[in-house]
Amino acid sequence: MNFPLKNELTVISYNIRYDNPNDGENQWKYRKERVASYIKEISPDIIGMQEVLEPQLVFLDVSLKEFSFVGVGREDGKTKGEYSPILYNSNRLTLLQTDTFWLSETPTVISVGWDAALERICTYAQFEHKETEQKFWVFNTHFDHIGELARIQSAKLIHQKIKMLNMNNFPVIITGDFNLTPDTAPIKILQNAYIDVMQKTPTNANNYGTFTGFDKLSNGEDRIDYIFQKGLKTIKSTHIWLKTISGGWASDHHPVQAIFSFNY
Repeated sequence: MNFPLKNELTVISYNIRYDNPNDGENQWKYRKERVASYIKEISPDIIGMQEVLEPQLVFLDVSLKEFSFVGVGREDGKTKGEYSPILYNSNRLTLLQTDTFWLSETPTVISVGWDAALERICTYAQFEHKETEQKFWVFNTHFDHIGELARIQSAKLIHQKIKMLNMNNFPVIITGDFNLTPDTAPIKILQNAYIDVMQKTPTNANNYGTFTGFDKLSNGEDRIDYIFQKGLKTIKSTHIWLKTISGGWASDHHPVQAIFSFNY
């Protein structure tokens, strides 16, 4: 277990792959203990997760004693469908406020936006770091995999929402599976407003990509999972290769992991 310095913040973005009974040897029941042990080992402050169904969230909530979570299912605003939950270490952070909005023309209503294939959401929260009393925001999302207009508008919507909420200019962290590579317009929108913590990673770096699709022969070529930040100092950032005991990937995405300092 890692013990962070009092002014440091460890953040993870992780698409854990929804519990799909058709995944064979990659089903959640074969991966869940490795996902939980990784989180216990790293002991982060914040984890923005994607593709989390309620039974998966219940398992993680029971397994990770130090963590609480915020978020809702995207299909009913309660428990149905995938969550984009924010897990937080309640020993180190105090939750001040939280909400979820839909990535659509009507963000306060359960809805499918623009040309998206599915309901898509962004869950956000404001926290206070107990040790330093520093307040900050976290926004966690999972962009649509089909709708090109939806992804552009989703990036704009999240940026607008942050500007509206963050009147005091507290630090901001955005985590997510954006289903987009760095050369695309929606990612450029976010990169122009926030720091992409892995932006300087060379495309030929061994750990550049984040999506494997459970391919054991691939380490992942496409970088589609991100952590963005504003108002913090990035001390370290990386993509983590996480495998199960049987040698398979713990998810079809690699976690993005970053350590920040409030001393910016």
